[in-house]
Amino acid sequence: MLKYIEKNRERFLNELFDLLRIPSVSADSNFKSDMLKAAEYVRDRISEAGADRAEIYETKGHPVVYGEKIIDPKLPTILIYGHYDVQPADPYELWNSPPFEPVIKNERIYARGACDDKGQFYMHIKALETMLATNSLACNVKMMIEGEEEIGSSNLGAFVSEHKDMLKCDTILISDTSIIANDVPSIETGLRGLTYVEVEVVGANRDLHSGVYGGGVANPVNVLCEMIASLKDENGHITIPGFYSKVEELTPGQRAALNSAPFDLEEYKRDLGIEDIQGEVGYSTIERTSVRPTLDVNGIWGGYTGEGAKTVLPSKANAKISMRLVPNQTDEDTLELFTKHFESIAPASVKVTVTPHHGGLPYVTPTDSVEYKAAEMAMEESFGKKPIPTRGGGSIPIVALFEQELGRKSILMGFGLDIDALHSPNESYGLFNYYKGIETIPLFFKHYAKLKK
Repeated sequence: MLKYIEKNRERFLNELFDLLRIPSVSADSNFKSDMLKAAEYVRDRISEAGADRAEIYETKGHPVVYGEKIIDPKLPTILIYGHYDVQPADPYELWNSPPFEPVIKNERIYARGACDDKGQFYMHIKALETMLATNSLACNVKMMIEGEEEIGSSNLGAFVSEHKDMLKCDTILISDTSIIANDVPSIETGLRGLTYVEVEVVGANRDLHSGVYGGGVANPVNVLCEMIASLKDENGHITIPGFYSKVEELTPGQRAALNSAPFDLEEYKRDLGIEDIQGEVGYSTIERTSVRPTLDVNGIWGGYTGEGAKTVLPSKANAKISMRLVPNQTDEDTLELFTKHFESIAPASVKVTVTPHHGGLPYVTPTDSVEYKAAEMAMEESFGKKPIPTRGGGSIPIVALFEQELGRKSILMGFGLDIDALHSPNESYGLFNYYKGIETIPLFFKHYAKLKK
């Protein structure tokens, strides 16, 4: 398999580049045709890799690509999940190269979606090709690559529910996470959930002259900023009543194990270009970014933002706010708590509206399962050292849904790095990581098939 990967190294990269050139931005309707183009590209590559079946399924939103290779119904079946949609590339001016024209610099692929998730799910297509070409496929394979992960996978629940028989499997393998370092492999054993909302604060029925009305009526931008500021106290603790009521505190032993992972605070700050860190008092950076809930403003706007000056009191102001959730919290409960509190703190001088966008449940997978052991053995064989179990700070809404609908656990065997700049300008993915993923995935199949006997 290693010889096959090396022989086809350049082609594997060129195919990924062709996929990265398609601006499959699910959040923006202007890219609708590109979404279909990306789905068709993925379908065709799955077929060319040797799948017996590769099809596009329409949904109420963007389509789902499904493929499968069943070599023996008696063998275990692994369902591969990934997503071909990407985050918007804005602001374009902050990119050092065009976001949809992939380039290689310092052994890294720079493009929107390079790591999240095109580079990572495409490894599985090339791994399937490699296993079939070398007659080493040890399990049945199913692939479901969707196009709405970056906007909450709102139509995927219905798709999974309607196609349970088609998606029936023994486990789900996902590469949409990261490792600690290229010489420190790791496997994420948990994800945070998500509640994402948009808030609007409305004052007067029109924009007002700030000289005539300033000081006499509410300025929605000022009010919104004050309301948002009040959502956390001086210790970084979220002030929404009941927000922490279901949050389970880790034991001292669990905290010690979590913080045993290699972490250089000074390097962390240098990489981000910051003088100091900030967060909830009483917790380490590793804990704050993995096992503690959060509340963050993802965007805020209102009033005049064009060139020059315009002395105006805006009629309204808006913000997008996300809350990352930990085990026992749910997106529905958190939405209710946030909405009730945000409306309660609004002064009578304004009207407030909270609009939910999307959410997802937290997820934890056991480290004593056959699936985890297979991933552990695969990474140890390819990296030369045993991977460290970690908790991820991000959210993949489908993971909890898979367990609910299919009754199967997911294994989060990703190959990204913290420096990949996901969701940011200049997103990248290491060439080492891309090829290491293609090398490691077949080893998971091999070990999983042996452990399931």
